[in-house]
Amino acid sequence: MPVFYEKKQLVTPGDLLAENEYINGENTYKENGKIYATRVGLFASEDKRVYVVALKSFYVPMAGDTVIGKVLEVTLGGWVVDIRAPYLAMLRASDALERPFKPQKDDLPSLFDVGDIIIAKIVACDRTRDPLLTVLERGLGKVTRGQIIEITPTKIPRVIGKQGSMISMIKEETGCLITIGQNGRIIVSGKSPEDERFAIMAIRKIEQEAHTTGLTDRVTEMLRKEKGEKSRKEVVENVPKET
Repeated sequence: MPVFYEKKQLVTPGDLLAENEYINGENTYKENGKIYATRVGLFASEDKRVYVVALKSFYVPMAGDTVIGKVLEVTLGGWVVDIRAPYLAMLRASDALERPFKPQKDDLPSLFDVGDIIIAKIVACDRTRDPLLTVLERGLGKVTRGQIIEITPTKIPRVIGKQGSMISMIKEETGCLITIGQNGRIIVSGKSPEDERFAIMAIRKIEQEAHTTGLTDRVTEMLRKEKGEKSRKEVVENVPKET
């Protein structure tokens, strides 16, 4: 029975996507056997399920996700953290200290203060309470260097690529350390501001062209072209001037 769009076609709220035996997925609803879009995005289907990949969306927290958050408030027992979700997250002191928390002695702002950026993992999340975070695992904690950028959270899988192919290529081409949060925040840390600029250019290009094919080759070509132009400029600048 009919599906009215091809994969990766742009749809808008109210568009009729499919009908009869199909199952509605994310960003769609079904009424009288017909499935309609609820968000602007790209049509997608898998087996008998149809859904819409939203072009712009907020982050929906899930337990196990690594996120990059911003500390908004220090409380008596922990920190309130912005994770780009519809609700704030909580990092309890017991999930940040590798020993029992002593409210009378422990100075929490000395560990994380308002405005600090942290890498954390969501350990619990449901409809009855705000997400709970931890920084007690390896690779988590306060961010002390690098640039932070934000992209649409639904584009994160495209930045990572199949089996990590896209992000591995960017790291190799730029020499940058890149930390990705499932909430759409990314930290880029390179040996120079120029290296960071290259990596950020690549990520922005992926965000803009995530719905297209052949993207890895285009991003690789762009990076090599940019680095080549930089090298040529450096050679010219280092040529001794005639006196």
